[in-house]
Amino acid sequence: MADEGDEWGGHGSDRSASDQVETPNPVARYPNGTDRPDTEDSGMGALDGRVAIITGAGRGIGREHALLFAAEGAKVVVNDLGAALDGSGDDRTPAEQVVDEIRAAGGEAVANSDDVADWDGGKRLVEAAVEAFGDLHVLVNNAGILRDRVIVNMTEEDWDSVIHVHLKGHFVPTRHAAAYWRERSKAGEEVRASIVNTSSTSGLLGNPGQANYGAAKAGIAAFTVIAAQELGRYGVRVNAIAPAARTRMTETTPGLSDIVKAPGDQAQFDVWDPANVSPLVAYLATDGCDLSGRVFFVQGGTVRNFSNWTMTETIDRPARWTVAELAEAMGALDGQARGGQA
Repeated sequence: MADEGDEWGGHGSDRSASDQVETPNPVARYPNGTDRPDTEDSGMGALDGRVAIITGAGRGIGREHALLFAAEGAKVVVNDLGAALDGSGDDRTPAEQVVDEIRAAGGEAVANSDDVADWDGGKRLVEAAVEAFGDLHVLVNNAGILRDRVIVNMTEEDWDSVIHVHLKGHFVPTRHAAAYWRERSKAGEEVRASIVNTSSTSGLLGNPGQANYGAAKAGIAAFTVIAAQELGRYGVRVNAIAPAARTRMTETTPGLSDIVKAPGDQAQFDVWDPANVSPLVAYLATDGCDLSGRVFFVQGGTVRNFSNWTMTETIDRPARWTVAELAEAMGALDGQARGGQA
């Protein structure tokens, strides 16, 4: 699986897990005027001592996660199958290149090319972290693919492959990491672990042409809430992000490329830079963060809280409705709902 990113303006799509563009000569992303956080002055990073697995970390948003985590002191397992935009292919080089970058900057990282949607692959991924660094504290589920089709043109393979990579690709690593943390908790150890999943506005708000992707991403948001409820007893927090950033798809889509392109003025903040997403993920991964069961939209310098599905306007009666009665009453309810959306 390649790296997961998200779409423009909340409703576009990323063609794959590896489709965020990398940013050569990046504009300063932090107050210290560089593209890396200022951790040297304090002698500590926000993630010092944490061991993190980041899936789909060979390119794009996942790569930015890995680089920032390492800069903040985490030991990182860089997982990436190196797939093409539609999930085909197998190129392990991107993960190895990210590891090389981290090591060149003085960080610690290992590459992993296991398929996160494969049961045994997910188990090996967790074992690789523990074997390399002696523990595991953070899992960032970021890998995915995308095959856009309107429903009438979507094939069974289009549906199955996207659901498989996204939903199962989130479940499998989570399942094996959770088992590891549960055993530690049962052994009397204090566990302060964090899982960060990757959802999308395409699932949370809807986007035509992405029924498979949107369904998977909505499922990931629900999975996040339920996993947080189940795993909290073991000291595991679970949150999700719905990021908006520049992707290879948006850069090649007519009408979008001009919107998401990097600003010509190097002094101007690049709101579409995929690196803007990573600080929130890093914060959610810190030992001191207590948030759990939350989904956040993130783009540029904006972080917004998503509310879960919520019941709003109501019609009620102390008896069973007839179809005719509902035909009349539901018209009023539909009008209230439409009024709320306006």
